[in-house]
Amino acid sequence: MSTASGLPHREILGMRVDATSYADATNRIAAWAAQGESRYVCCSNVHMVMETYDSDEFRAVVNNASLVTADGVPLVWALRALRVPDVSRVYGPTLTMHVCERAARDGLPIALYGGTPESLEAFAAVLRERYPSIQLPCLIAPPFRVLTPEEDAAYTQQIVDSGARIVMVGIGCPKQERWMAAHAGRIPAVMLGIGAAFDFHSGRVRQAPGALQRLGLEWLFRLAMEPRRLWKRYARHNPRFVGLFLRQLLGSRTA
Repeated sequence: MSTASGLPHREILGMRVDATSYADATNRIAAWAAQGESRYVCCSNVHMVMETYDSDEFRAVVNNASLVTADGVPLVWALRALRVPDVSRVYGPTLTMHVCERAARDGLPIALYGGTPESLEAFAAVLRERYPSIQLPCLIAPPFRVLTPEEDAAYTQQIVDSGARIVMVGIGCPKQERWMAAHAGRIPAVMLGIGAAFDFHSGRVRQAPGALQRLGLEWLFRLAMEPRRLWKRYARHNPRFVGLFLRQLLGSRTA
């Protein structure tokens, strides 16, 4: 199966995941951004799959994205089990840096939306040091609560007025995906949901070692770092994902 973009994909528990790569995803984002197209990109993991499984509304949000990457290693394994050849992981924080490098080279301005003022400034400093020609005309750290319509309209106008062609959105799943879908058509830019990438790249939050990531155990490292915040999420989602996907896999092979 292929998407309208021509990419092979599969539905994992009803959520679409595209078989892309860092190079392919970066090229697509840069091309859309250069044309001022209003699109959004989701970087999916087990948490996102289970959020879509539990909500028809959220499943539609993700499945309507222009691109859905396999951010989590378990989803790479799932795609391979569903007979997608040559699939690779496209991890949101790593994709972020590929896109920033390309944007700096192509002169595509980037807006940062999410985090705290301190985390945004720290991440912006990292980007400016690594890519001196990068343009960051808009940094917005919205409050950690539901915005009023007036606040949302003001932030949206700030992004539009900045001329940004790419918006890095780091307010966490599923909030960031809903935000991107709600602003599709309102912001003439490619919106990329990147989760905790601001904090990872600024060094404010540690990333899992590469060996744990390759083993699909990044969640365990993050749980050890933030047990009080994350234990309920992993306890609820991870066992259900394994059981439900095995049922899907066995059903597809029987069919």
